[in-house]
Amino acid sequence: MVRFTVLASGSKGNCSVVTGGNTRILVDAGLSCRELFRRMRLVDEDPATIDAIIVTHEHSDHVGGLAVTARKLGIPVYFTESTHRAWVRWLSPRKQMTYTQWLEQCRKQAAARTAEADAVELEECDPEEAEAFAESCPVETAEPVPAKATPEKDPTWLPSIKFFEAGKPLQIGDISVSPFTIPHDAADPVGFVFQAEGVRLAVATDLGYIPPNVKAQIKRVDLLLLESNHDLEMLRDGPYPWSVKQRVLSRVGHLSNEATATYLETEYDGQAAYVILGHLSESNNLPELARISAERALNGHATLLANRLLLAAQHEPMSTICF
Repeated sequence: MVRFTVLASGSKGNCSVVTGGNTRILVDAGLSCRELFRRMRLVDEDPATIDAIIVTHEHSDHVGGLAVTARKLGIPVYFTESTHRAWVRWLSPRKQMTYTQWLEQCRKQAAARTAEADAVELEECDPEEAEAFAESCPVETAEPVPAKATPEKDPTWLPSIKFFEAGKPLQIGDISVSPFTIPHDAADPVGFVFQAEGVRLAVATDLGYIPPNVKAQIKRVDLLLLESNHDLEMLRDGPYPWSVKQRVLSRVGHLSNEATATYLETEYDGQAAYVILGHLSESNNLPELARISAERALNGHATLLANRLLLAAQHEPMSTICF
């Protein structure tokens, strides 16, 4: 049996579960580990059966609970290399140094290398000569070398890291995964098509527009999770600063209800048994507005009437969809 469950979808956290055969994959982990487990149990999913986490991009609403969840379950996390680097930088930001501080760091590193070389030479000397040399040298106190970070102290430590590339399919257990590039303001954002037992499930959220490569990927699928982030008027009149509004409206921002409806009306192939609208903004959208906009688009085509239109929520999981 193939199953798909949206645990959360929105600006405060995103996470879904894909099940195919004996394999379960967590798509993003934007909830805290505790909340993620709680929601899984609400839909009769056992967290202990998750085999892997796969990440769309590094924004906090998609990776907020990633490290803790992966450690708790002892499972691998799949990233693109650029997304992993961005995630690491986000969790361990580096302090900027002045030129004077940089020179001082270089001096200390050079002194440490010199001291290490002297230690090697002393090991090769006669013990009495080494003792005499040590007594003749001035004593300097060096800063202790920090120990290698332990899993408990390193926020970026994961049980296992696997890399993939957009455009190159991979296999995770019984599920084949086709990652594809999406236009969003992240390091290397991707959407996914999951396939198992002849069923195809597509996840395409966090995209400023729908380019040709995305349109090609989300055709001939049995389930489509597609973004319907904001209502244009609500966004323009809403509380966000103008800079944030510009970001959301840009070609690397988020899809509006209108943009999603235009795609559904003019280019959607109508093959999916379920169309799920996801990543709805709580500040700049209403579920009713997203639904009405999409329904009008689908109702314009008699061949699309069989599509079941659902809305993913931020604060509660959806009922599991089974194939």
